[in-house]
Amino acid sequence: MNDGYMNKIFLAVVCGPTASGKTKLAVDLAREFDGEVVSADSMQIYKGMDIASAKPTEEEKMGIPHHLMDFLDPRETFSVADYAELARKAIADIHSRGKLPIMCGGTGLYINTVVDNIIFDGTGSDPAYRAELKALAEEKGAGYLLDMLAGIDPETAAQLHENNVKRVIRALEVYRSSGRTMTEQKAASRLEPSPYEPCMMMIDFPREVLYERIDRRVDMMLEAGLIDEAREFFTHPDCATAAQAIGYKELKPFLDGQRTLEECTDELKRATRRYAKRQLTWFKKDSRIEHISAENAVNYDKIYKNAENLIKKYSFL
Repeated sequence: MNDGYMNKIFLAVVCGPTASGKTKLAVDLAREFDGEVVSADSMQIYKGMDIASAKPTEEEKMGIPHHLMDFLDPRETFSVADYAELARKAIADIHSRGKLPIMCGGTGLYINTVVDNIIFDGTGSDPAYRAELKALAEEKGAGYLLDMLAGIDPETAAQLHENNVKRVIRALEVYRSSGRTMTEQKAASRLEPSPYEPCMMMIDFPREVLYERIDRRVDMMLEAGLIDEAREFFTHPDCATAAQAIGYKELKPFLDGQRTLEECTDELKRATRRYAKRQLTWFKKDSRIEHISAENAVNYDKIYKNAENLIKKYSFL
């Protein structure tokens, strides 16, 4: 690595919306550059939520070690600060063994917190207000809380799905207790320079092609057993995380006999497309991200070659 990087850790980041092909690209890059993958997905951390979170299979991993995936009980709480601490340790470990750390995922808040070395100060705890917001979500729906957050902190709201009630409540709680939004807290928390020199990239499909890929993925998830996975999670009422994952909440009316599978499938596809749109909004604000143009999935070799060249360019490998 070039001395001009001031001994920073070179970090490849494959980010972007759901169904854009991040997993395959990260694995192929890891095989080429002797790397290991650090997941940056807020749902793939949980055990059992395999199909809904599009967790890669062992075959798809192709022998590449994946960190921060499938390690947490869905009933446990887990914050952005918790993720950042574990991710930094994983990246340091991978780097210490002479391998290339590759962050891969669509949770922009996770990625930016690590890449920009954001340190949360731990303030903003208000249990009474948290309970009030939970009751409000039950009364008026999760979307109501997300709308509240959008009026206060649109940047953080753009990254969160309405089903992710826990993190929406946390963002509202931080503002209520500290008087600062999560976005403002992040901006003020850069206490020291980042230890990373990132090479950030995103596969950029035309919107209509991405939406077609999303629809196909939903169909494949259903074929792979998503309904049974959702049914299993809804047998555990104390597992609030299940209701946050796209794929479970949308299927619940079918499991309860209230709507047809076709109706719920259509809603699941719409919800996933809306989430992808929010992800795109988040990532397109980051000028560091290199956009790899992709007309369709057929030209994967071209996509990969462009990604490979980016890593060589940034790291002088």
